[in-house]
Amino acid sequence: MIRISTIFIAICMVLVAASLGLVLYAVAGISGTESAIVALTALTFLILYNAVSMRLRDRSDVGGQIADLSRGTADLARQVAEFGRRLATIEARIASSNSANSDRIQSVVGEINELGGLVRQLATTVSAHEDLMAGNAPVSAPAPVARQEPDAPLDLMATFEEERPAAPAPAPPPMRPAAPAIQTQTANPVQTANGRNQTQLLATLRNAIDENRIDIFLQPMVSLPQRKVRFYEAVTRLRDERDQLVAAEEFISIAEASGLIGRIDNMVMLRCVQVLRRLMVRNKEVGVFCNVAASTLGNSTTFAQYLDFLEANRALAPSLVLEFKQSTFRNLGPAETENLAALAQRGFRFSIDHVTDLRIEPRELADRGVRFIKVPASLLLDPRQASASDIHPSDLSDLLGRFGIDLIAERIEGERAVIDLLDYDVRFGQGFLFAPPRPLRPEGSSATAAPNQAQDIQGSNGSGISSSGATSAASAPQRVTGNAALARRI
Repeated sequence: MIRISTIFIAICMVLVAASLGLVLYAVAGISGTESAIVALTALTFLILYNAVSMRLRDRSDVGGQIADLSRGTADLARQVAEFGRRLATIEARIASSNSANSDRIQSVVGEINELGGLVRQLATTVSAHEDLMAGNAPVSAPAPVARQEPDAPLDLMATFEEERPAAPAPAPPPMRPAAPAIQTQTANPVQTANGRNQTQLLATLRNAIDENRIDIFLQPMVSLPQRKVRFYEAVTRLRDERDQLVAAEEFISIAEASGLIGRIDNMVMLRCVQVLRRLMVRNKEVGVFCNVAASTLGNSTTFAQYLDFLEANRALAPSLVLEFKQSTFRNLGPAETENLAALAQRGFRFSIDHVTDLRIEPRELADRGVRFIKVPASLLLDPRQASASDIHPSDLSDLLGRFGIDLIAERIEGERAVIDLLDYDVRFGQGFLFAPPRPLRPEGSSATAAPNQAQDIQGSNGSGISSSGATSAASAPQRVTGNAALARRI
């Protein structure tokens, strides 16, 4: 496209040539033909001059552009060379670091192998000492058994059945009476509970509910490694007509099959709230874990009473944790999901126990309000779980922490397990090593609790419980066995 300046120059050259021819014709008296020839000649010279000047100017411009382009190319070549040098340096460093890391790994592997040999030697020595102590243990054996027997009746029953065939016939009978009284008190209830059939146990369960003989024991959950009590778990116990205790594992399945689990959950929740109110008088940071059955969550009538009671005690939501089984969360139906959401909307937090595997979806659980997961220490420390689950057990605590869920290791029975769990960054622990489940202290033995205060708390918390729950709560202070009792630190 012709530029405007070129058109203007062409017009000016035509005007100059025409003016020259006109001046020659008018002033010099040259004829018109000669003046026209002179004008055309002048126009031709002007055109040639303009073309030559424009060509020279374009050549100088192109030369400048070529010079700039050559300078840019030289700069680009220098930068490419610099990048090549840096890349070579980085590759050399990576190669040297890989070789150094391989050397370090080899040295660490060698040290680990040496440590493994030492640990095997230590394990062999410890097992030899244990065998030696087991051979000389008829006097010292009852002491640790008596310490743990009140806490886990079912486990102790299994250990008794395993130990009786192996024990010498003449030796155990004279040594068994030397055990403390607590041992005999708890061993007998377990045996009588196992001795009953389902019909007798169901009748005992109905009588216990009607006569308010459902007690709760408290087992602490401590922070690791400080071992400071942070929470308590309410463990349900049933007392029969002879005041012998029956563990929850004995009657829960029968209670769910007979439809009595809802009344038991209401009674346990009432006492958990009473205990929590008393604990918070001394420590605002303490919390109580209360177990809830799946049938209670799915029964609309029972859950309506349950929800009304929790709504009346909504102020305790930050310290009251509702605990469900892992199987319950995996088999939630539409009604259970809706009821669970109703509890979460009121600010209550959830916990999962009875974990059988580590296939856990933390994002989904966190969205549903789960803030704690209790995993047995043996399951966390089982080396087979590393291949059976999607994540290594040592990384489980960090994974759950990203979604606001705390990992609690339960059933801890030895110091070795605590040391291994600290390597897994577990923040909370629960088990016989720290304290067994203990009954509540009777209300009459407390020097700080007034009877009127207990009645006021009991009346304020009983608005959302059915008539049977209210009757049981009203009769609790009259008993000396600790149904409406103070909770103390274990």
